[in-house]
Amino acid sequence: MTHDSAPDIAGPAADALSSLTDSQISFIRSLPKAELHCHLNGSIPLATLQRLAAERDDLTHEVSEAVKSGLETLKQGVQLSAIGDFFGLFPAIYSLTSNPTALREVTRDVLHVFLDPKSEGDQTIPPECTYLELRSTPRKTPQMTRKQYIEAVLEEVEAYPADKAALIVSVDRRMSVDDALECVSLAVNLKSEGRRVVGVDLCGDPKVGGFTASFRQQQQTVDSSFQAGDMKEFIPAFEMVHKAGLGLTLHIAEVSYSELPPDTDVLLSTRPTRLGHATFLNDAEQKYICDNKVPIEICLTSNLLCKTVTDLESHHINAYLQQDHPVAICTDDILPFRTSLTAEYALLLAKQPLGLGLTGEQVEKIARLGMASRFTPS
Repeated sequence: MTHDSAPDIAGPAADALSSLTDSQISFIRSLPKAELHCHLNGSIPLATLQRLAAERDDLTHEVSEAVKSGLETLKQGVQLSAIGDFFGLFPAIYSLTSNPTALREVTRDVLHVFLDPKSEGDQTIPPECTYLELRSTPRKTPQMTRKQYIEAVLEEVEAYPADKAALIVSVDRRMSVDDALECVSLAVNLKSEGRRVVGVDLCGDPKVGGFTASFRQQQQTVDSSFQAGDMKEFIPAFEMVHKAGLGLTLHIAEVSYSELPPDTDVLLSTRPTRLGHATFLNDAEQKYICDNKVPIEICLTSNLLCKTVTDLESHHINAYLQQDHPVAICTDDILPFRTSLTAEYALLLAKQPLGLGLTGEQVEKIARLGMASRFTPS
């Protein structure tokens, strides 16, 4: 029998989910699962953003129109021709989450989506996951400092037990080195104060290096061999992460080598605890990851819609599964990708070509691998 998809699930995730029987969906929901790659601003329910937009009377006309356009795009369903298109979706969201009150509200709603049971008719549906590591890049706005940003998110995260939710502080490749160090320092200091920060993440447009435009121009003027994608300047920040006992996860090799800054070797040299995506790695890089059993955060729908993989059959998860390598199934950004953790697991269980056609035993093992890959609070 078929199962009607939730209204906010579409595309390949919905196709896989609707192909499963009720008992298969119940099986997926019953599994203890960890969501380890979930971006806050990409996971806000559309209804929450629409409500915030309606409440804001301080936006300029230009910003207000941009917000309306952005929300309408998200409502209609995002069509991406390449991964770079994805990063243009967020200015509208950022304008709505630019103060601590709004930030707490959206964080609360995202946590609810993943961690609270839901009602479906006369049934109670289990939470999407057992444990959530929410990640976000602290932004400085006229209404808040980066520290206030992190504290606002933590207030909501810490409303849940420590074995249910924690925060990863993200550093964006587009940041200056000083800004990256500020974010990492805040994560380290808050952890030392007993706050529930468990890791640091490197994120952002994979085609952009970790330098400001002026810094890149200056370096290229004095050294023509300087590479814009060189992440060596971020190494001291990542060393701070390790010294503080925090986990380190890196978005890595998301695009092909022809598009990729030459920084994968540098990033692997920082001894990451986990890796995000890891789609385009050469043989030597794959060997390093497998030899060191570095878990991979896999986001199936994200990869399909951003067109970094052509189909599930050619997805890099297959190679990792064949080598019995630890992976964690994640959603990435449920708002633009219109998926859920249940639907991502449906992509594992559904028969080919809608899914990978794995057995229930294989899916259960993958769920255990995800739980074992957590940055468990100390």
